Amino acid sequence: MRTLSAAAVALLLIGGLQGHAQQQPQQPKPQQQQQPQPQPQQQQTAPDPATQPPIFRSGINFVRVDVILTDKNGNPVGDLQPGDFDVTEDGKPQKIETFKLIKLDGGRAQSMQEPVREIRTDYDEEAEAGRDDVRLFAIFLDDYHVKKGSSLSVRKQLSTFVQNNLGPSDMIGVMYPLESTGAVRMTRNHSAVMRGLEQFTGRKFEYEPKNQYEETYAHYPTEIVERIRNQVSLSAIKALIVHMGSLKEGRKALVLVSEGYTNIIPPQMRNADATMPGFGNPNYGNAQAGVNDPLEDRANWLASLDMDSDLREVYDTANKNNVAIYAVDPRGLPVFEFDINEGGGIGIQTDSSYLRSTMDTLRLLSENTDGRAIVNRNDLAVGMKQITKDESAYYLIGYNSSQAPADGKFHEIKVRVKRPGLQVRARKGYWALNAEQTARALAPPKPAVPKPVEAAINSAIARPSRASVVRTWIGTSRGENGKTRVTFVWEPLPKAPGDRADRAEPTRVSLMALGADGSLVFRGRVPDVAVASTAPAASVAAANASGAAPRGAQRVVFDAPPGKVQLRVSVEGPASTTLDTETREITVPDLTSPTALLGTPFVLRARTIPELNKLKADPDAVPTAAREFSRTDRLVVRVPVYGPGGTTPPLKVHILNRAGSAMNELTAAAGPRPGEQQIDLAVAALPPGEYVLEIKAGDQDSDAKELVGFRITG
Repeated sequence: MRTLSAAAVALLLIGGLQGHAQQQPQQPKPQQQQQPQPQPQQQQTAPDPATQPPIFRSGINFVRVDVILTDKNGNPVGDLQPGDFDVTEDGKPQKIETFKLIKLDGGRAQSMQEPVREIRTDYDEEAEAGRDDVRLFAIFLDDYHVKKGSSLSVRKQLSTFVQNNLGPSDMIGVMYPLESTGAVRMTRNHSAVMRGLEQFTGRKFEYEPKNQYEETYAHYPTEIVERIRNQVSLSAIKALIVHMGSLKEGRKALVLVSEGYTNIIPPQMRNADATMPGFGNPNYGNAQAGVNDPLEDRANWLASLDMDSDLREVYDTANKNNVAIYAVDPRGLPVFEFDINEGGGIGIQTDSSYLRSTMDTLRLLSENTDGRAIVNRNDLAVGMKQITKDESAYYLIGYNSSQAPADGKFHEIKVRVKRPGLQVRARKGYWALNAEQTARALAPPKPAVPKPVEAAINSAIARPSRASVVRTWIGTSRGENGKTRVTFVWEPLPKAPGDRADRAEPTRVSLMALGADGSLVFRGRVPDVAVASTAPAASVAAANASGAAPRGAQRVVFDAPPGKVQLRVSVEGPASTTLDTETREITVPDLTSPTALLGTPFVLRARTIPELNKLKADPDAVPTAAREFSRTDRLVVRVPVYGPGGTTPPLKVHILNRAGSAMNELTAAAGPRPGEQQIDLAVAALPPGEYVLEIKAGDQDSDAKELVGFRITG
């Protein structure tokens, strides 16, 4: 099931915002930082049990706390012992039972011994991010709240931060307001992340719609559009925080690139149509509009209360999920909040007030999550170094709560040290399990899903990183002279809702295959001819036969000796620009054994019955790399089958559910090419979810078996 994007959530609010505007047509909208009033006392509200899993716990009553200690110069302090700490929960002392100083360098030392694990699937992401020796970062590029000029100047500094401060084992993801967390991949491909950061373009106060979501409200009043943008950005930030919390229990860092937030804009910018400056706005061009106006001051104060409430939801979510927010203001040392052309000119007094208030929102988010606000400074790179410093050395303290709460409430944690002069930063508390969650945690565990089934499903639901523009599939079958034939297929990733219309499209993929000894096995471009290959020319040329292919899919075939093969993939765009690169190691199987063997099953997708019949009769049909299908799709799975003496053993085929239990038995028929069997995979009757197609060359567990994971979306 896909995650609902922040944009979709915000659109649900449009009607309410319009209604509010219609009820108060003469009421000026509030602005922050005018008429400061005491902030209301924060109230903790219980999280939704369905969306907030327990965070700190490795046992029912066991609580873990990450503690950062720094000296007056901001350097980590790492020589304290358990007796130097006092930990209280709701004011009651707790006995420290586990104590460990965590020192991380991003895997720089380890990478000299062995390569770090690449992140290709959800399983890889979850397994690696959850390790105590892995640091987890995310960058939220809030283009709705960053001006274009600021984004151009901060690109290089963000890219330099990733290049110089992150180590090989560090994982990082990038997200924009209009994306869902389903499109975010925490990756170790830092070069791809850097390329994505260097494309960052801010859109603050620019209202030309870029996608179908924005077209829905593009011509609404500027005030309403800005409120929608606030909701989109803050909802997306909360979703990203929850996603990070689901991946890792320990401390995590979220770098928020934004110029800050406000729930009101100056009178000069309150246009009746956001795309038409000055339209229906009598204050347009009046620099003194709203100055010393009691109604405007009151509206500003009310807006500040609304903004505080919205931000409190963000930092409460961050504290529940152990995420520190590091707010980075890309403006450096800003002098003005608004450009001279905005609102036809805005007075200095009003501009200064808005500039101060937006900066304060960034400080509020950082200070309430044990992060740091990197604002009002030109040396952003120096300030951002502290982010990795904070994640590089901390104490991991554990205790069994003396209260053993099962009330579903928030319990405050305080950590003090006996050595003077140190700055202590730790989690503010945790949400206890409620009675229902406690019973569920104590219940006997469900039978584990078989590992092969879990791996097949993970490969089917793997999310590409944001930098990815293609998806690929690799299959094997018998080749010539004892070698194995390798088929490489790529196809462009479809644009997701919210993607920019000007996103560069892939036009070609360069592929190099190297043997275990470094010898060249194949080098070529898809869809061009091979540049070099040890495979017979005919097997390469077969890639470009006139077989039916999914839209945009391209294929290349080459023979390789069994064993380890390294694939180096480079995705090219217009004018041979490099859009993405990847190095992957695969194990090429030996398919020369006289026993029953199966090649890699491949999936053919059709939209109509005539197209399906054409695919079933075409021996050179190009497979699809997709594993996510609609119930209106018509699928055929084809598999190479090898038996003793050239025979074709019968196949046993079942559809398995997510737990690995057999649901339906299917039949296999001879394919159009000798030695291949094909299976009609009817998905129209399957409810949305994840499934596995199990193909066996016999009835015994030891018989050759292949699993194909796939997802049905509806």
